[in-house]
Amino acid sequence: MDQAEKTLEVRGCQAPRASIAPPKLKAPAGSTDCHFHIFGPHARYPLSPGRSYTPPEALIAQYLALAGTLGIERMVVVQPSVYGTDNRCTLDAIAEFGKERARAVVVIDEQVTPHRLRQMHEAGARGARFNAVSGNGTPLEQLQTLARRIAPLGWHVQLYVHGEQLAELAPALPGLGVPVVIDHMGGVSAEKGVNHPEFRTLLRLLEGGRTWVKLCGYRSSAAGYPFSDVEPMAKALIAVAPERCLWGTDWPHPSYMRTMPDDGELLDLLGVWAPETALQRRILAENPVTLYGLRPPG
Repeated sequence: MDQAEKTLEVRGCQAPRASIAPPKLKAPAGSTDCHFHIFGPHARYPLSPGRSYTPPEALIAQYLALAGTLGIERMVVVQPSVYGTDNRCTLDAIAEFGKERARAVVVIDEQVTPHRLRQMHEAGARGARFNAVSGNGTPLEQLQTLARRIAPLGWHVQLYVHGEQLAELAPALPGLGVPVVIDHMGGVSAEKGVNHPEFRTLLRLLEGGRTWVKLCGYRSSAAGYPFSDVEPMAKALIAVAPERCLWGTDWPHPSYMRTMPDDGELLDLLGVWAPETALQRRILAENPVTLYGLRPPG
């Protein structure tokens, strides 16, 4: 075993909770988990040598059990960094979930061909992710080039960046010509507060009308479990653009080394951030229809 392999072993991940608390919030019809990952089976989908962490398998059957407890009917599988630009695991998951209720966000680079983009679109892909946090992702320098390539398909760009990176990128984002989805509340730590320049940048982007945000807030928590310190940020985002807020579990919570989230409690946090039933329905069921082209509930 060489030193690189030893390093990857050290950077293993916790497994998600074996069971979760049934949420108090009753998910409305058509509720969508807009951010989670599938890992494995590893023998079928080998992990990339360039990855920064080594996850345990997190399989479709496990996710469906979770979704059943949460009342989730539809799903968006996000390509994780451990697979690089090999999107087979993610797209195969869409085929198994069924394109009538599932979509994918994939990872591509400048080598992708128009033919391959069309194939992925037909398989259920609707966005291209840039991950500047976990490594092994597409360089941000390719953002404009790839935005032009995906624009004819009606795709969006999804950005997972640190708060300071978002502030640097912000001036260029409105000119990309495609919607932009910001992961994990912009990567801004809750201890910085809603008046910090990084968070104000995210709010300004939302006010511009073409930016969306994923309310996967636990990674922004400075206090840790049960993540109550992200409430002011979440409420501020919802107040500015309720029609462009999405919710996701981020299951199986890869490379997270603090107290493992309980996904039932994460859904209940949304009930605290958005206590009105109509607002919950908008975030969980209606907004994903607009962004991902899913069939309207009912």
